[in-house]
Amino acid sequence: MQKSVRYNEGHALYLALLARKEGTKRGYLSKKTAETNRWHEKWFALYQNVLFYFEGEQSARPAGMYMLEGCNCERVPAPKGCAAGSAKDAALDKQHYFTVLFGHEGQKPLELRCEDEVDGDEWVEAIHQASYSDILIEREVLMQKYIHLVQIVETEKVAANQLRHQLEDQDTEIERLKSEIVALNKTKEKMRPYQGNQEDEDPDIKKIKKVQSFMRGWLCRRKWKTIVQDYICSPHAESMRKRNQIVFNMVEAESEYVHQLYVLVNCFLRPLRMAASSKKPPISHDDVSSIFLNSETIMFLHEIFHQGLKARIANWPTLILADLFDILLPMLNIYQEFVRNHQYSLQVLANCKQNRDFDKLLKQYEANPACEGRMLETFLTYPMFQIPRYIITLHELLAHTPHEHVERKSLEFAKSKLEELSRVMHDEVSDTENIRKNLAIERTIVEGCDILLDTSQTFIRQGSLIQVPSVERGKLSKVRLGSLSLKKEGERQCFLFTKHFLVCTRSSGGKLHLLKTGGVLSLMECTLVEETEAS
Repeated sequence: MQKSVRYNEGHALYLALLARKEGTKRGYLSKKTAETNRWHEKWFALYQNVLFYFEGEQSARPAGMYMLEGCNCERVPAPKGCAAGSAKDAALDKQHYFTVLFGHEGQKPLELRCEDEVDGDEWVEAIHQASYSDILIEREVLMQKYIHLVQIVETEKVAANQLRHQLEDQDTEIERLKSEIVALNKTKEKMRPYQGNQEDEDPDIKKIKKVQSFMRGWLCRRKWKTIVQDYICSPHAESMRKRNQIVFNMVEAESEYVHQLYVLVNCFLRPLRMAASSKKPPISHDDVSSIFLNSETIMFLHEIFHQGLKARIANWPTLILADLFDILLPMLNIYQEFVRNHQYSLQVLANCKQNRDFDKLLKQYEANPACEGRMLETFLTYPMFQIPRYIITLHELLAHTPHEHVERKSLEFAKSKLEELSRVMHDEVSDTENIRKNLAIERTIVEGCDILLDTSQTFIRQGSLIQVPSVERGKLSKVRLGSLSLKKEGERQCFLFTKHFLVCTRSSGGKLHLLKTGGVLSLMECTLVEETEAS
């Protein structure tokens, strides 16, 4: 009599609980029973290489489980009985079927189906990856990488120890030479009274003492020259020279940036504020604020940072910069508002230039020798590149900063924070520009268009297309855009978005009107057919 297989029910229930909470893939699927060939909807949860199914999403105990180790999962077509017939059969035809084939004999295939094709693809992919052997292979690859990194670390430790021993030997030699110098000085002090008393010392003895003194000095200078030259030629000294050069270049770049901000504020912002307060202002205070925003605050911030850098240079060769970046980082959030407003500020500036008085005044400001022939738009663009410039500088600085350096971790932290800020600023600029573009198009349409108020609607392109009359073919009527072969064609202004396609007509006054029929086409519910030949 064959005995049944025992298993730990408590452990199985624990795994089922983990699958419900942390499963790789979870959701409702229809399962075909082997006895009755009927489909029953169950709630499935995949955890590692075990597939559990429950009567419902709130069920505490699983109704069954499958071990997926060594199995194969593939998509299968709908059963032949569902191809045509009643409305129920038509609904079943829209289902997406897939089968789990187990690697051992005696186990019938597990037939499943779902309503969404994407969901079905995700289930098939998740079951394919539910293999313990694949995890072991990945673990082995990661272990090999870890061993390689450990070997590199050990090699670096050996090199560091060798360098440390060399430095210790050099320190010992220096101490020995110092002790020799002290002993020679003491001997010299003892010999002075004797030399003073011997006024009639033999000239040959004097010559011998001079030669000995010369040789001692030459040997000492030679030893120190060797020590200094060895350090100058060492990789550490070369790295420190490059690091110092990067810091010097950073101070020069910061000085130039502060000067650019100074010109922006003193040659443009403050004079335009005064002009906005005059009796006949060529520009309003709101437009001045929109163009320059917080430029003056940015200038004050970088003046403080520049003063700190110059104070560090005064303490050369000891250059500690990490604490300056620790002070600067919390204040750099003001760049988010400036970058987000940059495109809008240029639009406001372009609109203000339509005023002749303002344009004449602006050209007068730009003729200032301090501007060096640069326009206001150029100065407004400089702050856009400051955060990336800091990231590049810190990357180069870290490349020449030893791992045991006192400010290595602080510089790495500053670099990571700046990169995070740069990513956030880039995403905000993209979203803001897309919203402004959509709103600008929405304002040009007389009737308005509510779908453009959706923030997830992304603008792709716009242009003019030729719309031909609708053509009846059987029971289908389609509108073709772009054909130039038929008469009575109409030019349409078209806008393409990620979710919709807008078709507008332009009136004699230049205003846009949506077509009453087919003016808003949902790309989710249409099909594009390209005709190579006109009929």
